Amino acid sequence: MARGRGEDDTLVVLDGVAVGLRRSAQARRLSLRVSGIDGRVTLTLPRRVGRSEALRFLEDKAGWLQGVLARQVAPVVVQAGTRLPVEGREREVMVGAVRAALIDGAALVVPQRAAGRVGPAVAACLRELARVRLAEACDRHAATLGRRHRRLTLRDTRSRWGSCTAAGDLMFSWRLAMAPPEVLDYVAAHEVAHLVEMNHAPAFWAQVARLCPGHAVHRAWLRRAGGGLHRYRFETAAGD
Repeated sequence: MARGRGEDDTLVVLDGVAVGLRRSAQARRLSLRVSGIDGRVTLTLPRRVGRSEALRFLEDKAGWLQGVLARQVAPVVVQAGTRLPVEGREREVMVGAVRAALIDGAALVVPQRAAGRVGPAVAACLRELARVRLAEACDRHAATLGRRHRRLTLRDTRSRWGSCTAAGDLMFSWRLAMAPPEVLDYVAAHEVAHLVEMNHAPAFWAQVARLCPGHAVHRAWLRRAGGGLHRYRFETAAGD
């Protein structure tokens, strides 16, 4: 085990795997986590645990860590010929004689001028699709509740699919454009329901059920398959 070159004490390397060390006042024990989204490995330490103890713990977990990483799905760099989900349906990325990126049957076509930047062009297309679909869904659900939301923003978030502030601002991951339409609609309903209930108490879930009957199925899809939407790499960030 060695220090990561050019890194400070918050990063170590174990058998070629970069491991971030994070201290937490809330942590009661050492815990090792591998992100199901991007494979990032983090070892969380209670405040009073020393670095040497943390490294011994990490070495003891080396076999487990390698096993988890081996089971993870490899990332996919989006380029011409890549097949990826769009609104829950697999489409093939193509370069064609179009003025702007568009969905044409089983294909997502980007303009010839974007041939050298296919990934960002696809991300921009998905982002715009998400904006249109989410705006419509949020407006519809807010009207049902007799409420109004404020600004709607899109980001390439990894820890959550959406959020709602106390002021009524909504934020969503534009990768929801890749999910089935009913899943996107559920996430919109979930966040709009927070305009009435800023919690996850039974009253909140009653509002979600009112807006999206059968929402448990869509919530389960996100838990089961949502992480897979983050395996696609678009080279240049089109979120944030």
